[in-house]
Amino acid sequence: MIVEIRPFQKKIWLSSPTMHGDEIKYVQEAYDTNWMSTVGANINEAEKLICEKIGCKEAVALSSGTAALHLAIKLAGERLYGQPKVGHGTLEGKKVFCSDLTFDATVNPIAYEGGEAVFIDTEEDTWNMDPESLERAFETYPDVRLVVVAHLYGTPGKIDGIQRICRAHNALIVEDAAESLGATYKGKQTGLFGDYSILSFNGNKIITGSAGGMFLTNSTEDAHKVRKWSTQAREDAPWYQHEELGYNYRMSNVIAGVVRGQIPYLEEHVAQKKEIYMRYKEGLKGLPVKMNPYDKKNSEPNFWLSCMIIDEDVMCRQVRGEKEVLYNPEPGKTCPTEILSAIAENNAEGRPIWKPMHMQPIYRANAFITKHGNGRARSNAYIEEEGFKDVGADIFNRGLCLPSDIKMTKEQQDMIIEIIRRCFD
Repeated sequence: MIVEIRPFQKKIWLSSPTMHGDEIKYVQEAYDTNWMSTVGANINEAEKLICEKIGCKEAVALSSGTAALHLAIKLAGERLYGQPKVGHGTLEGKKVFCSDLTFDATVNPIAYEGGEAVFIDTEEDTWNMDPESLERAFETYPDVRLVVVAHLYGTPGKIDGIQRICRAHNALIVEDAAESLGATYKGKQTGLFGDYSILSFNGNKIITGSAGGMFLTNSTEDAHKVRKWSTQAREDAPWYQHEELGYNYRMSNVIAGVVRGQIPYLEEHVAQKKEIYMRYKEGLKGLPVKMNPYDKKNSEPNFWLSCMIIDEDVMCRQVRGEKEVLYNPEPGKTCPTEILSAIAENNAEGRPIWKPMHMQPIYRANAFITKHGNGRARSNAYIEEEGFKDVGADIFNRGLCLPSDIKMTKEQQDMIIEIIRRCFD
């Protein structure tokens, strides 16, 4: 039977906010009580609720997940290397190991503090930092003391292996759980595995404040330090006195009202995201594709984004430049560009997989380590290189993020699945 495909009248987004009504109540409360700045009941309550959800002792509400990452990395840098002079970062002259297949917000705060990111290749089981590659990186750079690890698209990485390696090398972990709120590894919430951890409430996250993030810790002293830094590092004096560099990073009581109203719906959102993932998995059966993988034995993702990767032997030729992409249509074959274009033509939003950090122009001079060692300069004009695979680049080349919006109906998702199927004709 030929199914007629017509563009959706209302756009299907990749992952847009889902509001429930409680959010506006708390925003109105901030307005009515005139607590519109960076103090108020919404902030206090949002921090308390997140601690209860995650199981940590302290949470500090900040203006964004990036701000939380910056202060977590700064805190780690001071713990390792001491307080720098004003105008200098805590990581100057220091290398930091970092997830490669991630958004650049994971990486940029290392540069804010003057550090140099060394990118660790991805493993195929979860699309996260590869413990084998991390171990190889410590062999290459044994003096590194800090690792920044992200959980991609809401799927926990092999974090116990990463923790074990970091302990053996006396290294701290900053855990970027921006995409994985509500996901668990061995029954434990992500956000509990780092020496310092963070969350994001950006507009596309599983729960949102339209903006905002949180720093998570079990140390009250660290929480106090982050609160101080995030409000311009004011000292206890009757005038404005400053002895260290501060930032304007605190969450507003208005944004916190939205976060506060969203938090009770986290489990509901996770369940709805999982339904979307499972419908794609079932609907794409028989096609030469796989869904973004996870460790079923040890983890339960939050399924924030459903993704797929096309089998190598059915990839048509695709070439990506810095801003443009070309592909050569072939019968029975397809590529992410063709599928994303077909989805967009029907008024739905998909996205490419994050472009790995080692491929980004800004970081092309930074080291990249795989389980085979150095991931740079692997080609040889005279000898064919064998046995080497850049896993992150391969996932970027063959993978794509599918429309994963909670408000998408089953019928709409069925239509997107049909659009994908026709790309293989």
